[in-house]
Amino acid sequence: MTHSALRPWPDTAPAPAAHRTEPLAAVRRALARYATVLPVVVLVALLTVPPPPAAETSGAGTVADAVSALVVGYCLVLVLRRGQRPLTRTAAVLLGLPVVGITVAACGAASAALGVPGAARYLQIFVLVPAAVLILIRDAHHFRLLAWSFVGLALWQGTLGVHQYLTGTGASYMGEDIRAVGTFGSTDVMGMATVVSYGLVSSLALAFRPGAPRQRTAALICAALLAVPLALSFSRGAWIATAVACLFVLFLAGARRASRALLAAGAAGVVLVAGLGVGSDMLQERLSSITQVTDTPDQSVTDRYTMWAASVDMWRAQPMTGVGLKGFPEHRDGHASLALSSGSDTAGAGAGFVRQPLLSPHNMYLLVLGEQGLIGLVALAGSWLAVLVCGLRRWARQRPGRSGAGGPELDCALLACGLLVWQLVDFVYADIGGPSTVLTAIAFGLVSWWAVGARALREEAAAR
Repeated sequence: MTHSALRPWPDTAPAPAAHRTEPLAAVRRALARYATVLPVVVLVALLTVPPPPAAETSGAGTVADAVSALVVGYCLVLVLRRGQRPLTRTAAVLLGLPVVGITVAACGAASAALGVPGAARYLQIFVLVPAAVLILIRDAHHFRLLAWSFVGLALWQGTLGVHQYLTGTGASYMGEDIRAVGTFGSTDVMGMATVVSYGLVSSLALAFRPGAPRQRTAALICAALLAVPLALSFSRGAWIATAVACLFVLFLAGARRASRALLAAGAAGVVLVAGLGVGSDMLQERLSSITQVTDTPDQSVTDRYTMWAASVDMWRAQPMTGVGLKGFPEHRDGHASLALSSGSDTAGAGAGFVRQPLLSPHNMYLLVLGEQGLIGLVALAGSWLAVLVCGLRRWARQRPGRSGAGGPELDCALLACGLLVWQLVDFVYADIGGPSTVLTAIAFGLVSWWAVGARALREEAAAR
């Protein structure tokens, strides 16, 4: 027997240890790279879980609310261990500014039982969670991972919403259980619309990432798919906010791209509504109701404008400090006209008929104005506008040039500015409340990282 015959066959030789450990090493490297932002991704994923029935009816906290507190605690531990300044001066001022109005309004609340929970909720949504998200995001890779988690959540909730529409298992709308609400139920009809809108705006922005053709293709497909559940949510406020935000993103991405995208969106709308008849009658009626303010508006529009007028009247009574946190329900009847109904009817999506009381004006600016006065509104809305200005200043360094190419983080700039514009417009028709509010807090953190985050701290140090 020759010596070569004693050699083992190639397919029977044991695999080198390096080859066996390569996949595990790659997983460990990925986990180490994204370790700080993974808790926030888990927080987003928890919004796929239906809220407990008690949370829907009583406004109690959800699992996502509890985990958001853990994320804030985790961030605090990291900051203490590092012993470094986690925020820029600008970030500290802009994120801390709302505390002024919240504290004043909490002190002016009718009782501590109202002021303390109200202050905790406002601090959670507008200060603590956004600051934690800002600190836990380290770079654009973290930012994009969180953005894609928004898209994934939107696709999941949107798929459930389309199924509800097709099978007649959604929330009640015009006598039929066809309104797409996802896992949020009939008592939070804005929840799925908010999640899907975030996902659609994020997808559109991610489609402009330079040098990533696969991501651009996937993002465009996701944006097109998410347009369907957004339409089936029958949420007028979400439609308006999404249209404005998408136009804003396209404008920032460049005129040529904007024109091509608008033509494609128009063609898709014609095919879906006119060609395939996807909810054409109901969608047309819902769209036309947006402008019916004085000409035979429906009761929901009448209630909304009546509560808006009540908020303004509360502000006139207490112009600087408002009536105090959680004070709108108590003062509503004393300032509203007789046109206000006793509540709104909800049903469907696995729940029975519920008469929901009207506890807010469904306008964040007027809610803050009525409960926190000018001090609270200037502090809160002023910080948002300042963050938008800072975000646009940093977008200017990434904007496309004459060649049409943008900076390496152009998609991050478009996403941050688009999400903030969506939220600022949506707050004209909605306010905080419901399980999806935690996602709003995360979105503010994403926007803040781009506008005034740690990356800005490095740029400031390099400029000295």
